Amino acid sequence: MASLTLAGPDLATLRADAIVVGVLKSPDGPRLAPGAEEIDQALGGRLLEALTAVGATGAADEVVKLATLGAGTIPVVAAAGLGAGPADGSGVTEEAARRAAGAASRALAGRARVACTLAQAVAGGATAGAVQAVSEGALLGGYTFGAYKTENHRPAPPSSYTLLVSNPKDRALRAATKRASAVAEAVAFCRDLVNTAPNDLPPAELADRAAVAGRKAGLDVEILDEKALRRAGFGGVLGVGGGSARPPRLIRMQYRGRPGATRVALVGKGITFDSGGISIKPAAGMDVMKSDMAGAAAIIATMILAAALKLPLELIATVPMAENLPSGSAYRPADVLSMYGGRRVEVLNTDAEGRLILADALALADEEQPELIADMATLTGAARVALGADLPPFYTDDDEFAADLARYATAENDPLWRMPLWRPYDALLDSKVADLNNVSSGGFAGSITAALFLRRFVSAARTWLHVDIFA
Repeated sequence: MASLTLAGPDLATLRADAIVVGVLKSPDGPRLAPGAEEIDQALGGRLLEALTAVGATGAADEVVKLATLGAGTIPVVAAAGLGAGPADGSGVTEEAARRAAGAASRALAGRARVACTLAQAVAGGATAGAVQAVSEGALLGGYTFGAYKTENHRPAPPSSYTLLVSNPKDRALRAATKRASAVAEAVAFCRDLVNTAPNDLPPAELADRAAVAGRKAGLDVEILDEKALRRAGFGGVLGVGGGSARPPRLIRMQYRGRPGATRVALVGKGITFDSGGISIKPAAGMDVMKSDMAGAAAIIATMILAAALKLPLELIATVPMAENLPSGSAYRPADVLSMYGGRRVEVLNTDAEGRLILADALALADEEQPELIADMATLTGAARVALGADLPPFYTDDDEFAADLARYATAENDPLWRMPLWRPYDALLDSKVADLNNVSSGGFAGSITAALFLRRFVSAARTWLHVDIFA
């Protein structure tokens, strides 16, 4: 992970291979954002003129690079588009600055040391929030995954970022860079897991990687292998994983942030590869099913981040992991699985496997009597049909919690959309031979009925959240 430092706006002593400035889009043409004054002065006040001459517009995601040709100590200026700022010139949003920093980071691959003025372009100036946003954008924008490149000719992302602020010794700003680094490291760890090839990430390996990272972060970790799962009655995990020669796992991770703190249980879907099993998927697009463990990766990374940030919570993660493959030992349509906790589920479709392993995990998590159970899963294609890839649906029957979550997600520019837990659809899960089916008998409302299936494995009085994500 690249390093983050703070420095004052004076360029005289700054050593960098490139400097990022912000450019705003306006009806009268591009204009420099706050923070560009020093480098503009070093270039004789002609920076905007030069940028305009080479076609810079200030549009979001646009990055235009200029050589300074010896004018000043920094050889390259990268002008990152911030989009249309407020007409009163009060500055852009933190999200606009984060996005611009990410675009600049990608454009400056091959430049080791990068200075950045974008935090100064945010409304209110380079506050802690602005510094964190720009830092996260720069670090995450530079992420690459090259584990399988024997000859990687792509230039490396920047190895250090210096954010230019008025008071680099400000404790709040320094704390913001540390928080941003922790967030970026957790996200990169999550991305690395999702990007790893499925032949290298069977359930046992995913569990081991999670355990190593978790213990390093100070978490309590326990891994249940196939024998322990069988003894405890995890019929959903064992059923789904039965077709693979690489047996399933379940990992438990615990973070104790403060005695007596709010207890939250987290559950993540860890299907390390999903062929659909006997109800096999079409070949086209099956390769992306290596990412069917993205929910698990996100929960594992969240636990590590919580420890890094010392959050005042008690978190317990339960992450089931299995590989869903067809074979002579695979579970079949019409099988009945005995789930953890005793419920019996009739399998109508082996490609609806995620809810089966999640049900086991949710029932176990419920025994911890948390104040909130939250699960995250790449669960249904129906969610993508309804809302697309950028807007994950969430389900809960707690109206107050739902409103708070939606407001927070919007404020963080990571929006969610609440979908209904429509109780009349519960009947679509009724089985003639068991307690319930694993899919709707009618074939409609796939995302809603999947959520209703999961809800049955959590105590009715418990606040529960399900997020149907897309990797």
